[in-house]
Amino acid sequence: MEFTRNNNNRQLLSKIATNDRHGENTPYFDGWKAYDSNPFHPTQNPDGVIQMGLAENQLCVDLIEKWILENPDASICTAEGVDRFRDIAIFQDYHGLEEFREGVAKFMGRVGGNRVKFDPNRIVMSGGATGANETVMFCLADPGDAFLVPSPCYAAFARDLRWRTGLEIVPVDCKSSNNFRITRAALEEAYEKAQSSNINVKGVIIANPSNPLGTVLDKETMRSLVSFINDKSIHLVCDEIYAATVFGSPRFISIAEIIQDMDCNRDLIHIVYSLSKDMGLPGFRVGIVYSFNDDVMNCARKMSSFGLVSSQTQFLLASMLNDEEFVGNFLRESSKRLAKRHNVFTKGLERVGISSLKSNAGLFFWMDMRPLLKEQTVQAELELWRVIINKVKLNVSPGSSFQCSEPGWFRVCFANMDDETVKVALERIREFVHQGKEKDGVSEKSKHWRKQNLRLSFSSSRLYNESLMSPHMISPHSPIPQSPLVRART
Repeated sequence: MEFTRNNNNRQLLSKIATNDRHGENTPYFDGWKAYDSNPFHPTQNPDGVIQMGLAENQLCVDLIEKWILENPDASICTAEGVDRFRDIAIFQDYHGLEEFREGVAKFMGRVGGNRVKFDPNRIVMSGGATGANETVMFCLADPGDAFLVPSPCYAAFARDLRWRTGLEIVPVDCKSSNNFRITRAALEEAYEKAQSSNINVKGVIIANPSNPLGTVLDKETMRSLVSFINDKSIHLVCDEIYAATVFGSPRFISIAEIIQDMDCNRDLIHIVYSLSKDMGLPGFRVGIVYSFNDDVMNCARKMSSFGLVSSQTQFLLASMLNDEEFVGNFLRESSKRLAKRHNVFTKGLERVGISSLKSNAGLFFWMDMRPLLKEQTVQAELELWRVIINKVKLNVSPGSSFQCSEPGWFRVCFANMDDETVKVALERIREFVHQGKEKDGVSEKSKHWRKQNLRLSFSSSRLYNESLMSPHMISPHSPIPQSPLVRART
């Protein structure tokens, strides 16, 4: 008997499988699809899309490759390390290898300036920060409950925190007038609105350093956050996965350091960490849940069976992270290279009149394109974004994808490409702005360009390739046909 597929088959699937909380029918993911279908290559496809929507750290891969070559016994798949194969390849308990947990705890402490010591016994593994964030949500909240999320916030929080858990997220609007600082007043306003709508708020989740802003939270703001959640008896989850990407002042401060001298309920404080950004190892899927709450630790450890880090990966990283000389050199060199690349990009944009939020961390910066909007609306922002994707061929992510309440901001990732590709990207932006000035009748010879007078009038109709809105899914954590690393080779 032959069965045919039809729309009724959708009814055979679960509500989780078929709901739209995956978030991938959004401009954030559509930019990925645009790159995937037409990736830039300097010789084979010089007119392709340059991937600037991928927060991947490829600036220090050579340092890790060098360490691996010098330490072949760190892998159980080499002649030098095969004698440990039997021990490592067999079943390991949910706690993980002791030396791995010790290495991660030591690394987290070092990234924070050794101002706080992390307990290896509180290290719970997960499949990347995505899995870690979801695990924490499963532990802390029930379907229908909500978490406050200061915005602009990580675009995929809407998926990671909501899709399978049934939770809601409530944006806490932060403004450019104070550099998007999180204020107690904004938190109170969002909390009260949720309460008035009969939404049960279980906590606040923040990213520090911020994605997409590239800034670190100051001590005063963090103490205010702790006081807020303590007063409300709700949780605070701190996503610290960019902790080691700080390349300038002020320094990164972990929430673990903040609560050391505060009178607060530590059972409400939880940390998510990963090696995906700080060490450029997203393919290793190393996510960490670290909680000061014993019950959360026990629950998260039981859940970790759904997303354990492979014992082979643990074994390799344990050796690497416990090599203090290597770690020290890696952190110093990474900071230096990130600072250099950030400077090249932001200074290059400044020369054509495009500014960005002052930042000192992360693998991206927050570009201010408000002067280029026809009007200050999300629709105008998306019109401009479609032009940048389809005409300029750059995948930058629009601020509305990050829940930004002010149209015209874009996240630009800068650490996933080589120097030659950077030059191509900057040249495309220069030509784009030059065309806009000519369109407004501004002389190229003018020494001063008033950005506020620039209004690019692009028709939104049919500029955007509608095929990008097709149902096929693509995730920033999923393999794609072409490597997301944009490497210009001649």
